[in-house]
Amino acid sequence: MGQQSLIYSFVARGTVILAEYTEFQGNFRSIAVQFLQKLPASNNRVTYICDGHTCNYLVEDGYTYCVLAIEAIGRQVPIAFLDRIKEDFNKRYGGGKAATALANSLNREFGSKLKEHMQYCADHPEEISKLAEVKAQVSEVKGVMMENIVKVIGRGEIIDVLVDKTENLRSQAQDFRQIGTSMRWKMWFQNMKIKLIVLGIIVALILIIILSVCHGFKC
Repeated sequence: MGQQSLIYSFVARGTVILAEYTEFQGNFRSIAVQFLQKLPASNNRVTYICDGHTCNYLVEDGYTYCVLAIEAIGRQVPIAFLDRIKEDFNKRYGGGKAATALANSLNREFGSKLKEHMQYCADHPEEISKLAEVKAQVSEVKGVMMENIVKVIGRGEIIDVLVDKTENLRSQAQDFRQIGTSMRWKMWFQNMKIKLIVLGIIVALILIIILSVCHGFKC
């Protein structure tokens, strides 16, 4: 496909362009900067289409990575390019001088890296496409895993409810056993009381009979 598919790129901090590269003459920079002014500050990916070209932006942690490409190459190659330069830039300047660098002050160091990444991505569209497919599959697997985790968590909540109900039943059964034991003791005491009363009455009757007999015979 050739390097002409990727035309212009830059890395900016906010709206301050720190490094840029192009081999072509044209108003590419002014177009890219106009769109840069409109970008939201939050992390995101944005693509603008203009005159058969796409302006692709990756905004992350206060830095913006941009590439202007011909529309015919689609989205995969520009996206792959932005990911590559973001990773390279963070390795070189993450937490370093990029935070205070002046406009275009990193051109000498990073401009050549922009060129290398543009060349590689433009010359290897099939490899880029395969990598994009692998990433999509990985994302899909992650999505399925997260869905399964959520389902497991849901089942865990159900299990917790069942455990709670089991504990309640166990507690109720224990209470029932305790109440049953108490009732059995009460019934035993009542039975014993009745038996003692009956026994007392029988003894009293026997005594009365004995005394009556003794009195009749004048014991």
